Amino acid sequence: MPPRIRCLVLVKCTRCAFPTLVISSILLCWFQTPALADGPVRVEVRKTADGWRLLRDGKPYFIKGAGGDASKALLAQYGGNTFRTWGAGHLSSDFEDAHRFGLTVIAGLWLGHKPNGFDYHNANQVARQLARCREIVLQYRNDPALLIWAIGNEMEDDEPPGDPAVYQAIENIAAMIKTEDTNHPTMTVFAEVIENKTPLFEKYCPDVDILGINAYASAPTAGQRYRKAGGSRPYIITEFGPPGQWETKKTSWGSVPEASSTGKTDWYRKAYLGGVLADKAFCLGSCAFLWGFKTEASPTWYGMFLPDGSKLAAVDTMSELWTGKPVANPCPKINSLKLAEAVDHTDPGAIVHAQLDATSSNDDPIQVTWELQHDLYHYRGAPDNEEDASPIPGAIVGTSDKGATIKMPTNPGSYRLYAYVRTGHSGSAVANLCLSVRGSGFRVQG
Repeated sequence: MPPRIRCLVLVKCTRCAFPTLVISSILLCWFQTPALADGPVRVEVRKTADGWRLLRDGKPYFIKGAGGDASKALLAQYGGNTFRTWGAGHLSSDFEDAHRFGLTVIAGLWLGHKPNGFDYHNANQVARQLARCREIVLQYRNDPALLIWAIGNEMEDDEPPGDPAVYQAIENIAAMIKTEDTNHPTMTVFAEVIENKTPLFEKYCPDVDILGINAYASAPTAGQRYRKAGGSRPYIITEFGPPGQWETKKTSWGSVPEASSTGKTDWYRKAYLGGVLADKAFCLGSCAFLWGFKTEASPTWYGMFLPDGSKLAAVDTMSELWTGKPVANPCPKINSLKLAEAVDHTDPGAIVHAQLDATSSNDDPIQVTWELQHDLYHYRGAPDNEEDASPIPGAIVGTSDKGATIKMPTNPGSYRLYAYVRTGHSGSAVANLCLSVRGSGFRVQG
């Protein structure tokens, strides 16, 4: 299938505030994208004298990937070669993006989760799920950008420990794929902790070629622990990034402090060097999380971009790890954000002063914006009906690039103070502080 001429008209990204950069990325990828095959490109997992290898069209292929819906042009520009999906709802457009920018796709087959009403002991539900997966496989199995079928994501975490039902359902889908598509390997994706899951995976899922592991603070040792628990097949770190909110110590009132975008880069680097490159005999690559933005724990916890499309330092870090070269225009750095007062638990209406130390790498001018928001923290993320993460009017009463003066709300509760630092090269940084207002109506969050 040849590259599509219509990629030349996609010169405006609705998520990006810097269209010139997007245009140049698209044109760059246009001229660098190789001609695509007319049918499926064979992908296989092979054990060699040096360990496990992923081969695409007979050549070694190491996954330099990310998951999320931000610009695929930028993913290719910064050195990525693959993106992961969690479901098949947008696979047609996903494959079009892959063709346009010379990328491959780990195609997700979303499986049911118990909290959403799925019962792996219900034969009818399981059969319908298998049939739906077959339809998707038959529709997309010949796409030349397809790399791997990923069967489900963390559904095993909702099931009783030791119950084989979910593993048997995964195996049935994998066996079906082996029959219907002989050109692409299968994978299933588990959440940490994997020690107790690996023996069940080994026993009940012989037709699954690869284990995907979602790991955050524990990512540097995930592969070692998987093999120690009896894992014999290769793996991919399918999500990694800063420590999860469940791995972070709470404040006395129940919020979870968040690292700055500058500080988070250390976690991406440690995960990639320790959990991926240090174990290339078993690890076939990785997918950084999240190539985009979302609200989970906070509006900025996992995103590698801000909602306006500007990149954060995690993008620069992954680009350097993928390519071996630093980016030309790195994001600004936040060295510290703190309160001048030795208190973060205030009275209603109190005045507090924030102090910011931020710099740009190329001496570019920086622009800082400040927001006070209600804290949306919940253990697993913000539910759909949670209060909007919009700025509280009138809370910021004085600002500069070095700090801000904040008048705390009169309503008791938990809040976050955000500092957004931007430059003119699509580069940004963000940090926040957890604050609270005392009062009888304030309840510690769970």
